[in-house]
Amino acid sequence: MSRSVDPAHIAISKSKGIHIDWKDGHQSEYGLAYLRERCPCASCAAVHGAPSSKPASRGASPFPLYKPALKMADVDRVGNYAIRINWNDGHNTGIYSFEYFRAICPCQACLAAGKH
Repeated sequence: MSRSVDPAHIAISKSKGIHIDWKDGHQSEYGLAYLRERCPCASCAAVHGAPSSKPASRGASPFPLYKPALKMADVDRVGNYAIRINWNDGHNTGIYSFEYFRAICPCQACLAAGKH
């Protein structure tokens, strides 16, 4: 793993998001909605623009009356290269590699550099 995608410290708040201090001194802050919208799993590919192989849900109301606040139900380490987020909406198939985290860093420096 290159130094730029090697985390020195990861702080997780299930109700706020993830903060990563990288070994090269860079810092990244990821809010819950930002992470959920950028889930890297195959099921979410349709949301990101690719065709989905998952059939549309039948019987789901297009007008939900109550939607609970987005939270991480649990976070699991996947080897030495990623974490899996188990969301309170039941979704848990996204594996966020540290390389992916660094690629989607939302800080002003990364945005100005056009890294994503």
